[in-house]
Amino acid sequence: MDGVGQSGMNGAECLVRTLVGGGVDVCFANPGTSEMHFVAALDRVEGMRCVLALFEGVATGAADGYARMAGKPAATLLHLGPGLANGLANLHNAMKASTPVVNIVGDHATWHRAYDAPLTSDIEAAARPFSAWVRTSPSAQAVAADGAAAIAAARTPPGGVATLILPGDTAWEMGNGVARPQPAPERARIGSNAVAGAAAALRTGEPALILLTGPALGQRGLELAGRIARKTGARICAQTFNARMERGAGRVAVDRIPYPVDAALESLRGLRHIILAGSKQPVAFFAYPGKPSLLAPPDARFHLLARPEEDVVHALEWLADELDAGASEPEVTQLALPSPATGAVTATAIGQSLCALLPDNAIVVDEGVTASRNYFLPTRTARPHDWLQNMGGSIGIGPPMAVGAAIACPDRKVVALQADGSFMYTVQALWTQARESLDITTVVLANRAYAILRHELANVGAANVGRKALDMLDLGRPDIDWVSLARGMGVPGVRAETMDQVNRGLDQGLATPGPFLIEAVM
Repeated sequence: MDGVGQSGMNGAECLVRTLVGGGVDVCFANPGTSEMHFVAALDRVEGMRCVLALFEGVATGAADGYARMAGKPAATLLHLGPGLANGLANLHNAMKASTPVVNIVGDHATWHRAYDAPLTSDIEAAARPFSAWVRTSPSAQAVAADGAAAIAAARTPPGGVATLILPGDTAWEMGNGVARPQPAPERARIGSNAVAGAAAALRTGEPALILLTGPALGQRGLELAGRIARKTGARICAQTFNARMERGAGRVAVDRIPYPVDAALESLRGLRHIILAGSKQPVAFFAYPGKPSLLAPPDARFHLLARPEEDVVHALEWLADELDAGASEPEVTQLALPSPATGAVTATAIGQSLCALLPDNAIVVDEGVTASRNYFLPTRTARPHDWLQNMGGSIGIGPPMAVGAAIACPDRKVVALQADGSFMYTVQALWTQARESLDITTVVLANRAYAILRHELANVGAANVGRKALDMLDLGRPDIDWVSLARGMGVPGVRAETMDQVNRGLDQGLATPGPFLIEAVM
């Protein structure tokens, strides 16, 4: 092993010191017996912040939100196969968002696994579909080097989940030192053929779209795409779901491909060329009877400018130079703050009030699900902010992602827009928000239903359904009391039945440090 000094340390301490040395300095944890030596090592090692989650899906979702904003991975600490299983939904989301996560899973001691104790399972098999890299450390002497390899794997472009399985004896037996960090590869530069092909398509003058995601939705990428669009007449657009978008005044605004299939088909109708800038071909989220899976016009041609793992910002710089677009001024969003909305509580009204009240440099975590379609557009002229979305579709990411974003950026206000149905998957995140005094204002969009599934019931052609089916989509009988739930976990909150009450709640939450919740009854 490439060690630094000899130990006097067990494997767990060697691993924790390796993580800190490799820039992983936050651990979101829900540990058990097999992880106790790792927990003890966290106590001995300076430089690692430990954040307790009361459910593994909170730990994994928080690691996702942290890395999106910090630009580097956090660690998770999960308890054997069942603990991993509880966290897999948000590891799925992290993989789809190309988020770097060092996912540490405890296991039985190597010699104990043969006895098929109650918590024994095939952890590697469970982790593999949701991880870019999986390894079980065979010994305490190997664990630090395996930790360094996990960090490098998580950071390998475009980013992903690296799962390191830590048997108990590899943690408690003596290690042989701290492993030096392994450099992760840089994003690859594209070749000249990719630029030439995209430029040729844009020079035709035929209807064209530059489809953006990933780093292309940062301020520099948007500026370059805006210059190219102004020069060529092409449209620019983001994928339907994106890990992080920089929006608001001073940024180039982009729409997203709509979620409903019919609206998406209409938005792409007539295109002859689609330039993929870090993005993939647009596809429907689900299959529907009589509707296509591929959303682009059948005669549209795709031109690959940059793959997700490639340097898309450099690719846009090169394409702008090739098209002599450097002098073209992009269309930049001007600050336009409306008055806060009044009247009934609707998603569009909440978007208007957010546009009016959102502070500078806020981070918006969007898991509004159905409502998301209606408050994205009204906030485009707000003060500058970042917008985070669920890219994997597994619900329950919003509350923990807000936790991670707030820990990554403690000087920025986080506003979480949260559907009530998906909130119940990870409601335990409120407790972590309170314990860590995180500056998060949560707006619960309380429509008392899995509203998106009511739409999907019709979209898939399931007609003439009765009470039994509709009950599966209804969150009433009893209604969830969100203010009481929040207060029970240490988060103050208010119930709002009009937009005036929502506005007062936003004023209070945004002006007061720490967590706050608004139950917006829709």
